[in-house]
Amino acid sequence: MKTITISSLQEIDDAAGIFLKEAGEARVIAFTGEMGAGKTTFIQALCRNLGVAVEVNSPTFSLVNEYFTPRGGSIYHFDLYRIEDPGELFDMGYEEYFYSGSLCLIEWPEKASNLIPRDALRVTITVGENETRLIQF
Repeated sequence: MKTITISSLQEIDDAAGIFLKEAGEARVIAFTGEMGAGKTTFIQALCRNLGVAVEVNSPTFSLVNEYFTPRGGSIYHFDLYRIEDPGELFDMGYEEYFYSGSLCLIEWPEKASNLIPRDALRVTITVGENETRLIQF
């Protein structure tokens, strides 16, 4: 298991760059952490590192937002917090996203754990002492 420690918000973009290098070819990345741990904030930093030019927000009500890299590649950002039944993902055609080869960043994957691909990179974000964040994967 690898750990990246973020001591302040000023370090988040550097940490995101390191994470992306370490993540390698992972296409589906599942982020677990308590409310307020920084899942969305870290995903915003990942998207900045990948060149996304628009504002990245959590897709809490739409379930998924699509962002584009400068080369036209898609990044799908999922927030499963509000789903009540994993079947809701079937209704939205989740397989087309998860198995598209595009980068899929998933918050609250535990809400549909049996639908997350087995080879997904699993990341846990925890709050440490003095508000540091530990990114473990």
